[in-house]
Order: sequence, then C-alpha cells, then structure tokens
Amino acid sequence: MNCIIVDDEPLARQEMQALIKDVSDLEIAGQFSNAAIAMDFLKENKVDLVFLDIEMPMTTGLEFAAHIPGQTLVIFTTAYPQYALKSYELDAIDYILKPVEKKRLEKAIAKAKLYQKLLSDDTQKATLEGHTADFLIVKAERRFFRIFFADIRFIEGLKDYVVIHMENQKVITAMNLKTIHNKIPQQQFLRVSKSYVVNLKLINSFDHHNIYLADQEIPLGEVYKKDFFRIYLGGAINLDS
Repeated sequence: MNCIIVDDEPLARQEMQALIKDVSDLEIAGQFSNAAIAMDFLKENKVDLVFLDIEMPMTTGLEFAAHIPGQTLVIFTTAYPQYALKSYELDAIDYILKPVEKKRLEKAIAKAKLYQKLLSDDTQKATLEGHTADFLIVKAERRFFRIFFADIRFIEGLKDYVVIHMENQKVITAMNLKTIHNKIPQQQFLRVSKSYVVNLKLINSFDHHNIYLADQEIPLGEVYKKDFFRIYLGGAINLDS
C-alpha cells in the first residue's frame, strides 16, 4: 500500500514521513506542499492513501478532498478539531489531530489497510436480500447469512458502500446509508451524521460533538443533534447549560 503526504509546512511533512516509516510498511510515493501539484501527481499515478492537511493556502484540504479519485482513501491531519465532522462528510476514513501521536497514527493506518481490503475488487461484497423484525438477510459467496439487529454496533457510509460494524466482524454491501437505514428498526437505530447510523442501545456516552460506543468515536452532526438529544435523552437534561 502506498501513500502521499500533502501539507504546506515543510517540517510537518518531514515529521509525518518519519512517523509513517517508523510505524508502518507504507511506501511513501511523494510529498507535496499544495493541492495543485498533488492533484497533478494523482492524475498520473495510482495512490492508495493520502495524508492531507486542511489549512493550506489557495486550495484547502477539504476542497481538495472533494476531487480526490474514489479509489483513494483520505486521512486528514490537522491542528483544528472543528473540521472533524466535515472531513467525514467527504468520506475521509480518519481524522488525526496534530501533533500526531505514534499510536494514533498506527490505528489510522491499520484502518486504512482494512478499508482498502474491504473496498478492493477482490473482496466479495454482500448483497442485502431481505429483512425481518429481528435481522437482515445478506448473501455473500453464494450463501445466505442473518445479521441480527442486536449485534449491529453502527453502520458507516463509505463512498458507494455501507459497512455494517459488529463486535468481531464487518460486512460491506453496495448501497447507500439512507436505503439500509429504512430497512432496520427506526426506534433502535438513529442516523447521527451524514456517514453514520448507530445502535442507540449500545451507546456508552456522548458529548456535544461525538458519540462513544466502546472504543469507537462517532461524530455527531449538527443537523442531527437535536433529534439525537430528543430521542436518546427524552428531554431528561438541559444540554444548553
């Protein structure tokens, strides 16, 4: 798996390159100071993963990400946490705050490798064949499987697919998040951002920006906050205080 680094700060690019080499076997195909020259490189070369800064002159990382080819994964690296939610709306697979920590980078790279495998042409994609009051029926490798709603932690929209996350398994299927959300119990599963639907029964905690399910942090979208607080809390506390 190869990658490129896009950041307008030379020191930041050097530090990221050193960290990537230290914690992974990724091939660093290039590093670029702005979006324009990075895009020229992407047009001529296959890139699996982009480490992308957000605050850059001329074209920001968010603007650039909207034009990155669909087969290329994106991990944002930035000092500004307020961009986290917007990054997931652009199908970024992760968002790392600077200064980048080794363990956090290792986790992001491991996720990138997993998602590259899930999205590859060699990976068998499941198809949704039906549903009952208790489970979805999916078909994969010419066999039918049941996915019980109680076992689904959350569902993630990723490019042209959704990833159904269970405790020890992930199932990918070609459909959009809205379609699958309409096929599962609305009283149990709530859409909390453009890219995520969560199982309300498995939420451990939350704040004004994120929902936490075990070790998973799910961004809470501005458009979805009011409904989430109303449904999950039932007006039990005043979140404006």
